[in-house]
Amino acid sequence: MSSARPAPLTALRGVPASGARLQGVDVARALALLGMMATHVGGIADQLDWADPESWAAVAHGRSSSLFAVLAGVSIGLTSGRTTPPGPPTIGRIRARLVVRTLVVVAVGLLLMALQTSVYVILPTYGALFLLAVPVLRVRARWLLVLAAVCAVLSPVVALATAPFFAGAGTWEVQLGLVYPVVTFLAYVLVGLAVARAGLEARRTQVLLLASGAVVAVAAYVVGNATAPVPVDAALAFPGVPWTGQGSTGVEAVAQVFLSPRDHSSSVVDVVGTAGVAVAVIALCTLLVDGRGRFAERIAIPLAAVGSMPLTVYAGHLVVLAMLPTAPDSGPAWCWFAVGSVLFAVLWRGLLGRGPLERLTGTLTGLVPLR
Repeated sequence: MSSARPAPLTALRGVPASGARLQGVDVARALALLGMMATHVGGIADQLDWADPESWAAVAHGRSSSLFAVLAGVSIGLTSGRTTPPGPPTIGRIRARLVVRTLVVVAVGLLLMALQTSVYVILPTYGALFLLAVPVLRVRARWLLVLAAVCAVLSPVVALATAPFFAGAGTWEVQLGLVYPVVTFLAYVLVGLAVARAGLEARRTQVLLLASGAVVAVAAYVVGNATAPVPVDAALAFPGVPWTGQGSTGVEAVAQVFLSPRDHSSSVVDVVGTAGVAVAVIALCTLLVDGRGRFAERIAIPLAAVGSMPLTVYAGHLVVLAMLPTAPDSGPAWCWFAVGSVLFAVLWRGLLGRGPLERLTGTLTGLVPLR
């Protein structure tokens, strides 16, 4: 949700305070948005089963929202100095801007929740994550990864400990504290911030991130599927909460809590696996788009336009959902949402620049001067 100044449609570049805009990051953000739309309206399977091709679209479950969160960390890193965050007093002003951005995103999220769609709105948690990133803006990449690992280990423990407090809670309380656990998603933001601090612009870094992200993801899911296969009654599980399955032994229950590969299980395997996928996707997008010349940039224009205005596109698709008499749930419905989002973003970007909500966010954060 960058507040960078827009450039002409032919380039789709902005000029953040700390360097040129990475169009590949916008493309990755578009993939996250379209993936979340697929889980909302696409009628895809609840769980991924590689033996069943009809379930493959379920790869969007869990991985889209985690990619969105990792990109939040990347965005924070890119707009706060990239590899070298500034010292006082500039870093204090950047932190103040993040606080303002938090307030805007949370406010938009609460308004979207008031529409009472069938979608669990991620924005309030997303905004809170900006706030939690404020103290760690000057932490080195390696220590950010250590903090992310701590969050990953604590993720299932905190999810289990807090779940009882939501028994009988209303929809608002569930959305704000249960579906998108803050500790779980903080791990993603810390990983994204570390990615930005590592120097995402460099080709060598992109290749290393792609390889390491893919290896970590594969290793996590191999371990998870070998030690804690998804229970047959996993459909009864609530998003964000570990599920042990009926009739599980003590050992099996512990394995499910910490090592389950189930999407939105908050297990260590789930967090590590989805984070690895997110890093690989971001690295691949930047590797294929940035620095590859005008042809690659022009091909990427439709997706980059969507990714340049994530708050607007996310909010817009929920507003459309609220206006429909019944919530769609099919592949064709997702296609309409995807095409509509791309057309809107390309036209708006070409004619007016930043998305309306991004412009609002930029105006409000701009009230805090950097100098």
